[in-house]
Amino acid sequence: MTDWLFLTMRILIAEDDSILTDGLTRSLRQHGYAVDAVSDGIAADAALMAQEFDLLILDLGLPRLSGLAVLNRLRARQSRLPVLILTAADSIEQRVNGLDHGADDYMAKPFSLSELEARVRALARRGAGGGGTLLLHGKLEFDQTGRVASVNNQPLELSAREVSLLEILLTRSGRMVSKTQIVDHLCEWGEEVSSNAIEVYVHRLRKKLEDSGVKIATVRGLGYCLEREASAPVTQR
Repeated sequence: MTDWLFLTMRILIAEDDSILTDGLTRSLRQHGYAVDAVSDGIAADAALMAQEFDLLILDLGLPRLSGLAVLNRLRARQSRLPVLILTAADSIEQRVNGLDHGADDYMAKPFSLSELEARVRALARRGAGGGGTLLLHGKLEFDQTGRVASVNNQPLELSAREVSLLEILLTRSGRMVSKTQIVDHLCEWGEEVSSNAIEVYVHRLRKKLEDSGVKIATVRGLGYCLEREASAPVTQR
């Protein structure tokens, strides 16, 4: 795993109810997450072997391969990926069984979207090591839980993509982030984002940070780096 894995979350939804999947996908994307979805257990297992994700939302009643079998295979590969089980099966025995097989959390259908989003944020913090969620960089503050950036306590008006880009750069402050890393982390399956588009996002974010004391430097031919003064290191609380 790369050390920028938990900056902007990439979520895999394994759910065979297309209406539920569409609703979850729209809601999570509105909060700035990159979301991919599969509708059966074989596809879920293949996706988990081929791609790194930050969270798996897993239905137990998947066709072709059960959600529990997907979970067992995931843990057999020594993966520590956070898993949120989402299922209509809600007996105490079933809940305990899912948790005993390596799930991190469990929600029964029907459920509240706001509660699910809160649990997603909690699992993100747990997966990131339980550290603080407020990043400080001179005049700039970034709340990773609320996904809000501010300068001198004044909120910045940022698009979802700009928020995600800032989070990646801020958490890797002082280190180069390549365009490939940015694309891989921000984009979902089948989404085409050109190098020129990344440059546009960087240009827009750079202008919005002009009064923050933070500078996005271009590492020609390689990527970008968020520069900071030695007297104002990035911290968490």
